[in-house]
Amino acid sequence: LGSARRARLPPGEMGWPLVGGMWAFLRAFKSGKPDAFIASFVRRFGRTGVYRSFMFSSPTVLVTTAEGCKQVLMDDDAFVTGWPKATVALVGPRSFVAMPYDEHRRIRKLTAAPINGFDALTGYLPFIDRTVTSSLRAWADHGGSVEFLTELRRMTFKIIVQIFLGGADQATTRALERSYTELNYGMRAMAINLPGFAYRGALRARRRLVAVLQGVLDERRAARAKGVSGGGVDMMDRLIEAQDERGRRLDDDEIIDVLVMYLNAGHESSGHITMWATVFLQENPDMFARAKAEQEAIMRSIPSSQRGLTLRDFRKMEYLSQVIDETLRLVNISFVSFRQATRDVFVNGYLIPKGWKVQLWYRSVHMDPQVYPDPTKFDPSRWEGHSPRAGTFL
Repeated sequence: LGSARRARLPPGEMGWPLVGGMWAFLRAFKSGKPDAFIASFVRRFGRTGVYRSFMFSSPTVLVTTAEGCKQVLMDDDAFVTGWPKATVALVGPRSFVAMPYDEHRRIRKLTAAPINGFDALTGYLPFIDRTVTSSLRAWADHGGSVEFLTELRRMTFKIIVQIFLGGADQATTRALERSYTELNYGMRAMAINLPGFAYRGALRARRRLVAVLQGVLDERRAARAKGVSGGGVDMMDRLIEAQDERGRRLDDDEIIDVLVMYLNAGHESSGHITMWATVFLQENPDMFARAKAEQEAIMRSIPSSQRGLTLRDFRKMEYLSQVIDETLRLVNISFVSFRQATRDVFVNGYLIPKGWKVQLWYRSVHMDPQVYPDPTKFDPSRWEGHSPRAGTFL
């Protein structure tokens, strides 16, 4: 870099050759004290908001303040996606985590309606409602204790597969679940493709997962060519039909990588957030009572002619929404994201050299007492009438 540029780098240390700061990173998270990793930088180098290290085989700047995160996230000219090699290889090169900005914008626009549009959400709701209700009844009728997170993950996986693939049979669902579970173990591992390492097993799992999804996709395209309809419309159908203003459609690799990406994002986050929200409400009986009263009021307002919940009913769940936002803030399922500098750029007065990776530590922002007073306290009321400033709720 040269002495002049090195002098303008953030404080920090690069750690051991090849390994860098990964041992300290993994040790902090495996110990159940994830804040210890960034706390060690703050203790040694002060509250500068940015620190340098060597992470996931790359020189990296860690950004831990709201303003710093906002700058990196909003400057699409200076920063592009920079996820670790393992994540890109396992989620897929045609997913959002790897594609250039213009292509990212095109695919995101193309898939917005099939995934999050009103018609799509309206179509998904009845199955979600039935699945959650039947799962709760089965747990209640079990007669003993249940392993809550395991059951939640099974329930959310069942919902996601139904949303993605409609009437997938049990064999397909089991194959997807086995492959996905192994793939997820290697998602943030070091990209070491040797026997015994999580990344190697995850690569094999991705190949199996892709094979299952490709088989279903081939069947769908063959049925369409023959004019045969499968009945209901699921996410795969919607992605097959999606086209941009130029009439371009998604190819098979794009559809599969988008599905793998949303499978990873939706399954883990949904199960864990549901578990933690339940735990927090159980620990706070007054909050539980308020959330329960809101749900009971909504149920009483549903006409007798209506079957199940609608999006209109969900929009009435104001307090539950606050509970979920507070759970997301406190638990930090997505605690960090990754970018890469396309040119030399300064953040908080420190140089991030061109080509260096940038890690945005959302958890540090969410647990900053200057942004959220008493940050370790579970307090849904902090969201009443509150619109978070850009960069403070990530």
